[in-house]
Amino acid sequence: MARRFPSHPSLTASAPRCWRLGGRRAVSSQPREFRPLKADSCPLNAFPLAFVTNGLQLYPVPSIERTIQVSWRHQVHFTHGVFKPANPILRDVLVGGGGATRRKALVVLDEALAKAQPGLERTIADYFASHGDALELVRSPIVIEGGERVKNSYFHVSEIHSQIDRYHIDRHAYLLCVGGGALLDMVGLAAATAHRGIRHVRIPTTTLSQDDSGVGVKNGVNAFGKKNFIGTFCPPFAVINDFQFLSTLTPRDQRAGYVEAVKVACIRDAEFFNAIERDAEALAAFEPAAMQRLIYRCAELHLNHIATSGDPFEFGSARPLDFGHWAAHKLEQLSEYKLRHGEAVAIGIALDVLYAKKIGLLDAASTERVLVLLEELGFDLFASELLHTDSDGNLMVLSGLTEFREHLGGELTITLLQAIGEGVEVHEMDLPKVVESMQRLQERHAARSRKIVAVAS
Repeated sequence: MARRFPSHPSLTASAPRCWRLGGRRAVSSQPREFRPLKADSCPLNAFPLAFVTNGLQLYPVPSIERTIQVSWRHQVHFTHGVFKPANPILRDVLVGGGGATRRKALVVLDEALAKAQPGLERTIADYFASHGDALELVRSPIVIEGGERVKNSYFHVSEIHSQIDRYHIDRHAYLLCVGGGALLDMVGLAAATAHRGIRHVRIPTTTLSQDDSGVGVKNGVNAFGKKNFIGTFCPPFAVINDFQFLSTLTPRDQRAGYVEAVKVACIRDAEFFNAIERDAEALAAFEPAAMQRLIYRCAELHLNHIATSGDPFEFGSARPLDFGHWAAHKLEQLSEYKLRHGEAVAIGIALDVLYAKKIGLLDAASTERVLVLLEELGFDLFASELLHTDSDGNLMVLSGLTEFREHLGGELTITLLQAIGEGVEVHEMDLPKVVESMQRLQERHAARSRKIVAVAS
């Protein structure tokens, strides 16, 4: 039986009517005469949204607001030999998630790592076979190239999605990624978008991913010439740092992760900065004990920030853990990713501490400590990409400031140093002084190069 809305003096006979079909409401456009209804015949509380017709709102617009709080256990484990059958850590992590009797897992493996350790695919398969009562490896590890190239298209994300679908990896199964930061970023995006989020376990294998990117909650790929343009914030189910993988790295890749420790020490922990200074010689020689101390403390500081900053998903305008990154991201792009992320961040930090000194924010002694530490760890603090110009003669690296702001939204927010261990946010950058700081970096690099040549001679 048809039921009508109450009449309204400003409505015409062409207004729609409301009726019930199977407990649902629908709207008819057929003209019909309106007649008054009893109070309970089409109650307002049964139709809470504002009904608008002919541009007129019949009832006040109601609103509902609730605060949603989600608790997330973010676990980072440290071990040696994660795929040794006697090592229980991976089994414990996967079984601890609950679910089916046997936990299904799909594994993605970094191609460079697979080549460096030819038996690793078999080792992974043997681990799951030895724990077959609780774990099921649905297929042999998927081997995909690592490095920033893997993030330069969406192709590999779709490839992972197809494997997730083929092997029925659901929200109670696991997607494991064994590799460096770029591969972790890409696979993390695939995990976060399949079934609106499946369990993702990261096993970082580089210094940089073990102390920084692998511990974080960001996933993404590059698009439109911009780093991480497509991405999500989604914490991994777990992170397992296996220090044994570090021995497979080249010296360049072992060193690259040090800069993230310098970064977080600069803005968060002066004592950690002092410790890195004390260990600088050992770190430059890649001594395992010194590297492990650095990775553990750096990962801990990153995890503390995520858990206690109040803005783990960066809804605000600040990214304090991206100190030195506005220039770094642009330098990576300008170098066509020939510069490692860590190498670009070292230059970005050097540029920002010189700028902080130039505007009177950071004293000369602290500035020199940061620059010297980066150099002692083996970083070059200048790259020719700093001088690249566009067709109008503008320095292209400066557009990194605009892209940095756009990526987060809101006003420009850059983290600078006012003392070692104390970061501060600024909302504008004096471009002539930024350029002067770049020139100072170039001069320092040239002088250091001449000194090295003289010593060698």
